[in-house]
Amino acid sequence: MRPTTGYRATAPDEPLSRWRFERRDLRPDDVAVRVTHCGVCHTDLHAQRAVVAGDEATAVVPGHEFVGVISEVGTAVTDFAVGDAVAVGNIVDSCDVCDMCRAGQENFCREFPTLTYGGTDRHDGSTTRGAFADEYVVRDRFVYRRPAGLDPAAVAPLMCAGITVWEPMRRWKVGPGVRVGVAGIGGLGHLAVKFAHALGASVTVFTTSAGKAAEASALGADTVVVSTDDSAMAATAGALDLIVDCVPVEHDLAPYLRCLALDGTLCSLGHLGATSVDILDLLIGRKSVSSAGSGGRRHTQDMLDFCGEHGITADVETLPSAQINTALDRLSRNDVRYRFVLDMSDL
Repeated sequence: MRPTTGYRATAPDEPLSRWRFERRDLRPDDVAVRVTHCGVCHTDLHAQRAVVAGDEATAVVPGHEFVGVISEVGTAVTDFAVGDAVAVGNIVDSCDVCDMCRAGQENFCREFPTLTYGGTDRHDGSTTRGAFADEYVVRDRFVYRRPAGLDPAAVAPLMCAGITVWEPMRRWKVGPGVRVGVAGIGGLGHLAVKFAHALGASVTVFTTSAGKAAEASALGADTVVVSTDDSAMAATAGALDLIVDCVPVEHDLAPYLRCLALDGTLCSLGHLGATSVDILDLLIGRKSVSSAGSGGRRHTQDMLDFCGEHGITADVETLPSAQINTALDRLSRNDVRYRFVLDMSDL
């Protein structure tokens, strides 16, 4: 076993604490990654709050969007070598044999993908522990080459927030001549704007605050619409081909559906809970509502390569890992633009 130091949540109302634990020895198709930077996601905050105090089984080491350097490779690994700069996201294994996996959509694995933390290892049944730690051991198929020349801290959030918005853009063939709307400018939304702009689409940002207009324009928006302004929303009716909805709380989809053109699609990524849709809002214009989550292997490397070619990274605030609880507290108050990243070198 490999001794590892990380941060563990043991109760929903207590700070994460430093913890010494063990990773598995490398299997033939494993690599060990020395973690240099790990993003802090709302999922990490939710995982902390789901811990049951006093229940060792629910204690969790969060962290699922990270970059690092390979420190060791298994005997069957041929695509990576010690010293390679890599990135890993929130999926670390899948069944390989279902229709989704065969299509390169491991994120939709019929047997459910193994998550970076809180997942079940497909070999020994153990619970996976995340990358708020100094090392991570992972199957080589779920490790990705990190583009040279990009700030590693700002690459880390691409592995969750980035791929979540990238895959729908590939699915709906975003490019020149496509009119894209982005609702919600946070960890996901700011990357959606950057991607759509770099792909050559025209980009409309929906925001509840007129004060964010300059911010949205700096990210690449061509038009900014204040979603609480009924006249502005009415003026946008039928104007968009795809809306990437990154709003993280329950909200009414109808105003956005009315902004779609014929055969337009609203892809809901931010709020994954129950919602309702008036079928008439779909009928008029033959519109669709869809969703997505994370990304498969082929789209993930595609995204990283695109980011390397276009110099795209997340806008981040980097903190030493010892300040993890500061990051989580500020994240709970939405006090970040747009993503916290932990520098793990102090471990």
